[in-house]
Amino acid sequence: MLKRWVIGRTTESKSPEFLIVGLGNPGRKYEFTRHNAGFMCLDLLSMNENVRINRLRFKSLLGEACLGGHRCLLLKPQTFMNNSGEAVRDAASFYKIPPEKIIVVFDDISLPCGKLRIRRKGSDGGHNGIKSIISHLNSDAFPRVKLGIGSKPNPEWELMDWVLSAFTKDDLALLREATDKACEAVKLLVSGETEKAMELFN
Repeated sequence: MLKRWVIGRTTESKSPEFLIVGLGNPGRKYEFTRHNAGFMCLDLLSMNENVRINRLRFKSLLGEACLGGHRCLLLKPQTFMNNSGEAVRDAASFYKIPPEKIIVVFDDISLPCGKLRIRRKGSDGGHNGIKSIISHLNSDAFPRVKLGIGSKPNPEWELMDWVLSAFTKDDLALLREATDKACEAVKLLVSGETEKAMELFN
């Protein structure tokens, strides 16, 4: 049987088992904004695993990694946040990946900056990217890793202005610590250790 090298080890050549999705908006304008926490996590994961997310397909930038012996597709939708579901649907449909094997990493304003929350499934919680994914998959049964970006500092702020604002230096340091943990959480989820991930990081 054909073999292929992935991250220093051989795996049988087959379709990806998992889809790891980081949510954000494309372009330098949004690079270090709060809404791009999911992109930032996938960038760190790819760096840690010595892979690149640089192929354009499924309206996304994508790469591949072997996590815990499982072949995973790393996906950064380029559709802009509100249409993230289009990219996720296309990739999941092509590789026949079920919702329970689609792990989505994204920002959450209900959590203090740097905090994590891992869930097996759930509602969109008012997040437009998650709303789009639920709509296009016709399912909310996908695991998710939420990265806290903090709530609006002033009630008069428009929500869009807040999530599209840049991280402060202190908040960026907190997020970096959180993305380290999120990468570990993703590996545990892929390995079927969801309870352990929730115990460690929630």
